[in-house]
Amino acid sequence: MATKGKSKDKELEVGEIVSRSEQFLEKNQTKIIYGVIAVIVIVGAFLGFRHGYLIPKEKNAAAAMFKGEQYFARDSFALALNGNGADYMGFQAIVDEFGSTNSGNLAKAYAGICYFKLGDNENAIKMLKSFSGKDNMVSPSITGLIGDCYVNTGNVKEGISYFEKAAKNADNEVISPVFLKKAGLAYESLNQYKDAVKVYTTIKEKYFNSMEASDIDKYITRASVLENR
Repeated sequence: MATKGKSKDKELEVGEIVSRSEQFLEKNQTKIIYGVIAVIVIVGAFLGFRHGYLIPKEKNAAAAMFKGEQYFARDSFALALNGNGADYMGFQAIVDEFGSTNSGNLAKAYAGICYFKLGDNENAIKMLKSFSGKDNMVSPSITGLIGDCYVNTGNVKEGISYFEKAAKNADNEVISPVFLKKAGLAYESLNQYKDAVKVYTTIKEKYFNSMEASDIDKYITRASVLENR
């Protein structure tokens, strides 16, 4: 009976990781995408200036994206991803045809999120990994979402590596503590309480003004007690 209890606790903790991941995505999805768009516009302007031959293809890709963004905004993820069979080809097809353009790169982020929302974690991982960005907000958020996908597939250790990578690359109080906390919960689900205490303590000491820091002491206490059992 004790073993069954521990197993159920682990399932609940992993469930909490996934739940918090989805909540974070819901709350920040628009910001993430608009952030991606801002990056794409800036980079696109530079590349357009340097490589004039890409401009026509970029315009076609951007035009193809428009209806998909509308579907995405309405949470119609299947239509956004696969198209409507009439006047919109879908983010996946945009990636296939225009993947080398900046809009095509943006489509990879959209498509990856769509796959994630539709429960197809394997394709979400593949698509999100193909997205390219170097900022400290959008790119870490995408990296962290890859971690969510790995947790969903049961590969918690790999998920932790992406949570920690996201936190490190962001290095700010908006994103880093979110993914550190998820890393801590994931460590706890693996009974690696010392590592959990370590990431929770980082939130307390380095990101003390964050929302996650407000109740982090109870997580530190819990993991510490379990470590010393």
